[in-house]
Amino acid sequence: MTEILYNLIDFLFPFDFLSMEFMKNAFLGILIAAPMLGLLSTMVVNQKMAFFSDAIGHSALTGIGIGVLLGFSNHTLSMLILAVILGMLIAYFSYKHQETTDTIIGIFSAGTVALGTMLLSRNGNFNQYTHYLIGDLLSIQLEDLRILILVSIVVLVFWYFIFNDLVLTSLNVSLANSRAIHTLRLQMFFTCIVAVVVVLCIPWIGVMLINAFLILPGAISRNVARNMRQYHLYSIFFALFSGLVGLWLAYVLGTSAGATIVVVMTICYIATSLVKRLTY
Repeated sequence: MTEILYNLIDFLFPFDFLSMEFMKNAFLGILIAAPMLGLLSTMVVNQKMAFFSDAIGHSALTGIGIGVLLGFSNHTLSMLILAVILGMLIAYFSYKHQETTDTIIGIFSAGTVALGTMLLSRNGNFNQYTHYLIGDLLSIQLEDLRILILVSIVVLVFWYFIFNDLVLTSLNVSLANSRAIHTLRLQMFFTCIVAVVVVLCIPWIGVMLINAFLILPGAISRNVARNMRQYHLYSIFFALFSGLVGLWLAYVLGTSAGATIVVVMTICYIATSLVKRLTY
């Protein structure tokens, strides 16, 4: 099956930079993850949760530290557990307390970063975990792709059934409550989905860059979209476009794939902003 898939890539995309197996895996990873990140980006931007993915990303260090302390051999598992708990806590405190969402996120982000650094810096061992800061897109394996496919299906199903409620909640929580929408439960579920996606992507994208992947596609799309349908389609398009162009440029320039993709996204944002200013 794997051989057939690789042969199909060679037939449909006969480019030199896709001749190696690890590049094919990275290419497939972008094809699977970009639409998912593009979809989530629209709602993250709508709900003004720009710092949320950043907080979840930084909590990965704490997850690793707690996992090491408890003897977990699987760092991803400990990161997932902490990220889901943190996501639910942020959603709960944002809903129940008077502080703004960015204040709540900032508080939890600072606490988790400090705790993670404290745990991982014991006995000078922090350096062995620094690869999580920048990630490595070219390290994606076939097993990782299977997990990405499964999570993408869950996100799509979630989007299909709860999208309208999410949009209404992002516009007016009181109105959503009056329509019998369980806004707290919905927010917690959404933050858990984002937390899982962020943690799964951190080994390939990195703690320092993961926030850009969940903010820039939606921000770019808002510059050019004129309705909700276009908003989602453009966000997915720019996520895919930036991912594929960035992967190719990283191969040509010999640079970090994740960082190069973010640079391409940033250029797209600046370009669409200029077009928007000239058009309107």
